[in-house]
Amino acid sequence: MQKLFLTMAVAFSTLIASAQFTVVTSYVAPEDGVEWEVSSLTDNLGIGYSLNNGKCVLGLVKAGTDSLDEATYDLWGRYNLKNSLYVSVQAPMEEMMENLTVGIGYSYAAWKGLCIEPNYSMGLKEDEDGEREGSFNIGLSYKF
Repeated sequence: MQKLFLTMAVAFSTLIASAQFTVVTSYVAPEDGVEWEVSSLTDNLGIGYSLNNGKCVLGLVKAGTDSLDEATYDLWGRYNLKNSLYVSVQAPMEEMMENLTVGIGYSYAAWKGLCIEPNYSMGLKEDEDGEREGSFNIGLSYKF
C-alpha cells in the first residue's frame, strides 16, 4: 500500500512540475458613459491546463452571475492549430449542448508568455428568432 501511495505521489508531482497553465480573459467594453474599470478584464477571467505539449487546453472561465448574484463558470477548451491559430469551444455547466459556442482566433505573442488574442465566436444553436449572432472579442492570455 505504501508503494502504491508513493508511486501515485511521484506521478502527481511529475504531472504538476511539468504542467503548463494558461490564464485567459476577454476584454468587455464598458457601456456608454461608463469609465473603464479593471472589471472590464476580470469579468471573463479563466484558467486552463495544457495537454499534449500545449496543443490542447482545457479549463474553466467565469461567465457572469446567476439570478442569485453568484458567479457562474463555463467549461472551455482550445485546440492550437498551426501558425498561432486556434479553435475554441465554450459551454456552461448546465445545458451544454444548447448553449455551446465555437470560435476561431489568433494568438499573437506580445512578450514572454503574454499573448494578445483576437477571436470570433458564435453559438451553434439558433436563438428564438432563428438567428445565430457571433461576436468579435479581444482577449489576453498568459502561459506559465
